Amino acid sequence: MEHISTPKVENVKLLDRYTNRKAANGTLYLTATHLIYVDASAEVRKETWILHHHIATVEKLPLTTAGYPLLIHCKNFHMAHFVIGQERDCQEVYTSLLKLSQPVKPEELYAFSYNPKMSKEKREIGWKLIDLKLDYQRMGIPNDYWEITDVNKDYEVCNTYPPEIVVPRAANKAVVIGSSRFRSRGRIPVLSYLYKENNAAICRCSQPLSGFSARCLEDEQMLQAIREANPGSPFMYVVDTRPKLNAMANRAAGKGYENEDNYDNIRFKFIGIENIHVMRNSLQKLLEVCEMKSPSMSDFLTGLENSGWLRHIKAVMDAGVFLAKVLIEKEWIAMGHKFSHRCGHLNGDPKEVSPVFTQFVECVWQLMQQFPCSFEFNERFLLEIHDHVYSCQFGNFLGTCHKEREDLKIFEKTHSLWPFLLQKKQELRNPLYRGFTAYKELQPNTLPFSFQFWCGMYNRFEKGMHPKQCVLDHLLSCLSQKMKLEDDASQLENKLPFLDGPLPSDTCSVSKVGSAASKPPILNTPQDYTGETPPVLSNGASAGDSNVISDLDQKHKENLSHHHHLHELSDTLGILDSEAKDGKPQHH
Repeated sequence: MEHISTPKVENVKLLDRYTNRKAANGTLYLTATHLIYVDASAEVRKETWILHHHIATVEKLPLTTAGYPLLIHCKNFHMAHFVIGQERDCQEVYTSLLKLSQPVKPEELYAFSYNPKMSKEKREIGWKLIDLKLDYQRMGIPNDYWEITDVNKDYEVCNTYPPEIVVPRAANKAVVIGSSRFRSRGRIPVLSYLYKENNAAICRCSQPLSGFSARCLEDEQMLQAIREANPGSPFMYVVDTRPKLNAMANRAAGKGYENEDNYDNIRFKFIGIENIHVMRNSLQKLLEVCEMKSPSMSDFLTGLENSGWLRHIKAVMDAGVFLAKVLIEKEWIAMGHKFSHRCGHLNGDPKEVSPVFTQFVECVWQLMQQFPCSFEFNERFLLEIHDHVYSCQFGNFLGTCHKEREDLKIFEKTHSLWPFLLQKKQELRNPLYRGFTAYKELQPNTLPFSFQFWCGMYNRFEKGMHPKQCVLDHLLSCLSQKMKLEDDASQLENKLPFLDGPLPSDTCSVSKVGSAASKPPILNTPQDYTGETPPVLSNGASAGDSNVISDLDQKHKENLSHHHHLHELSDTLGILDSEAKDGKPQHH
């Protein structure tokens, strides 16, 4: 709070990038965690909340006739253009946001103050939802060839790997430690994924410290042990994700790559993913295209092509297709990724910031476009994860590795993201998901025409845009409406009274939606009779008891109304169910 000199500024305009729309007028609030704008000109109270940690840049623009502009770009691609009446107010808000959006210490991040009113026990359970040992067990580990070892329990092998890693049984401690001394930052080859049906394995590591000529016997034995862990394979690939020119330049600085002459039965392959600086610049060019005020289709497509962004996505996708799908909790979090540096969580070197994780998330989305029935989650799930990588609301993505998270006491002082997402699983599910069978058939196409611009990510906050590419929102709305109507139908059926006889033909019973069993027929009421002899009612009263008859007459009308309502609900549910299954919206 010491960074907030002006907590409230009135008569602030919020501009819309679409020039034909009138600017909103309202009040700007600064809190310890959020910037909040309340639109006073809207008929219904409208609030815009921007988390401080989501802010990437704050820019003061030249004075206009309307006032002093303040342009905010966010890491989740939200852009807000405010105009403040007084220069002093604009300067104070600008200064406050710079400090609030770039804390110096990790303990100042939102996760350490975020308090969802959860018990200590429940918070601890949340951190245990993802168990890496269970994931290894799912892959059939330990087995005859691989073992989970605690050789790194005191981080003596690699301080950016977790305490427990999976290595070949044939690689003893001396081999592991010897290999770690030959690899950058001690990041030895460790198992990422094992396909137990044929022992095919994917391992990860850093580049060797070989320069042009150095070699290491233990490292050569380590790779040999990995190859022999798959007896059916005569060789293994060693893949370097860098462009070859970059790797050769690094080699001159002492960080090289494996020499095929020194390792038995390996095939070396460069993939050609550009470095973090190229990626950062490419994303910036893409965002400039997204923020053009009135682009023609030609301008937009030219700008998109010149940014090179989709070419980089293709390169990453090609690498993923060649290697395998990477898991978030294990491959990004437990095995170490420099989230704090790449996401700019703290005030640091801006050249270390790069959209590495954004590209991973987009690659998954591109796969979803090609295989819409193969993923159980939907686009919203990816966007939620991407938002919270930058929000610092949860502890999962803070720090750079497991050891640093332990030092910061992340698991004791913050909350995990995964329980939060599980609470929202209904709205994060893919209504088109067909199960594991469809997933097994996934063979992505990486030809250039297969890649799409992800409007839902980069133009998500542009309210004036045309509807997004997918029908996901419509399908989720249909499913939500279907569930609501099913509840309504169930409540109406429960209101229908049980009287004594069969229904007349025009008021037949309605089956419960989604169930094969029908409700018992509604019993007769006096109005169904036209004979002179008054019927005897089920409670023993005669039809001459006018109060009873009048009351039952009203109930009968309600019953008929309920029946008609149920029929309408049943028809509507049939339409919605058909739409949800087909993925094709109908007119109704």
